[in-house]
Amino acid sequence: MTPSQPKHFVLDTNVLLHNPESITSFDDNCVVLPMTVIEELDSFKRHNDELGRSARQVIRKLDSLRTTGSLKDGVPMENGGTLKITVETDDIHGTFMDMSVPDNRILAVAKALLSQGERVIFVSKDINSRLKADALGIEVMDFEKQKCDFDTLYTGWRELQVATELIDRFHREDNLAIEGGDFLTNEFVLLKDENNPKHSGIGRAVSPQLLVHLNPEYDSAWTIRSRSKEQRMALELLLNPEINLITMIGRAGTGKTLLALAAGLETVVHLELFEKLLVSRPIIPMGKDIGYLPGTKDEKLSLWMQPIFDNLTYLMRLQHRTDEGTVQQKVNQLLKNQEVELEALTYIRGRSIPNQFVIVDEAQNLTPHEVKTIISRAGENTKMVLTGDPNQIDNPYLDSSSNGLSYAVEKLKGHAIYGHVTLSKSERSPLSAIAADFL
Repeated sequence: MTPSQPKHFVLDTNVLLHNPESITSFDDNCVVLPMTVIEELDSFKRHNDELGRSARQVIRKLDSLRTTGSLKDGVPMENGGTLKITVETDDIHGTFMDMSVPDNRILAVAKALLSQGERVIFVSKDINSRLKADALGIEVMDFEKQKCDFDTLYTGWRELQVATELIDRFHREDNLAIEGGDFLTNEFVLLKDENNPKHSGIGRAVSPQLLVHLNPEYDSAWTIRSRSKEQRMALELLLNPEINLITMIGRAGTGKTLLALAAGLETVVHLELFEKLLVSRPIIPMGKDIGYLPGTKDEKLSLWMQPIFDNLTYLMRLQHRTDEGTVQQKVNQLLKNQEVELEALTYIRGRSIPNQFVIVDEAQNLTPHEVKTIISRAGENTKMVLTGDPNQIDNPYLDSSSNGLSYAVEKLKGHAIYGHVTLSKSERSPLSAIAADFL
């Protein structure tokens, strides 16, 4: 084995389902797909969901490559690498493993290539498969092309220590220019007096060196007022018609979903800026349909969307201050009039969504490819809000750094029509706060 020797990247099926373009991500090297991976793609291709679409996209790509040569011997790709499909052997060179297990048959290909003296790297989103590969002496890696550093993720705001005179001038004038500033568009800046921490001001950046005041008209939505500086920043983004995409990250109880729903109701029902409020959550995993839930489609959705119903009921109770029966009637009336629509994320793919306020809750359970797909559904005059907590992920192949919500924050920061806020303080209740902090 020599350092200049091309690497053989053996891809697990979950990598292709996670990102159908992954086969073109290993320039000048050889991508190897075991026959078992092709068989698993075949089993997924019939699914009418995100995983099925990914499988079909990969299969179409492989079929187009097949016309340029023999997949058995390897065909060239535009990135300078090659791709080949390999049939696995019936054992791993003396190591007993159950070859009826698809993962083991995939590992058999990697082990056989390693035994032939090739530089082999096994790529998988599955931790257990990576552990088994490592035990067999095979180099392993996660697919990290669409990964960011969650510990240093953009929060949407920063604190800046400044002179007293600068804050006074900011309060007197419409804007404040800060020489040498490097602010991102729509980033919030908390100005703090270096001599008196209680003397402060919050501005929103409209250029690298220019801050403007928060709009007092965006101070509340649907009778909901902010309880923290981060919530005030969130309302500024949610109610600003010039900002079309917002992401909000925060642990349980920080109010991200409630604020998004309040802003949605305010802009749809009161201000009539949009035709309807569309709220959706991914079925986890996203590829799994809601068919496993009991009842009709509407009954299935009502079970899965219960957290959204709870928040809507709370907001309607604040607005109307009537008995529980009347509040529920108000919620049902919003749904009946189609001012509010609840939909499983599975059914949004392929739709064009114009003139709507769209909330995607629990977006941390989506892959970067899925988030791109969802955002691309937005039509003319549509505002989209993605909320979630990257520390609470149910998708087995994602983590706080590789999920689509974190990836969107990292890639979209600084764009004029995008804004982000990380909420840190729990406002739900003292009990909720202590659970988030200590459990």
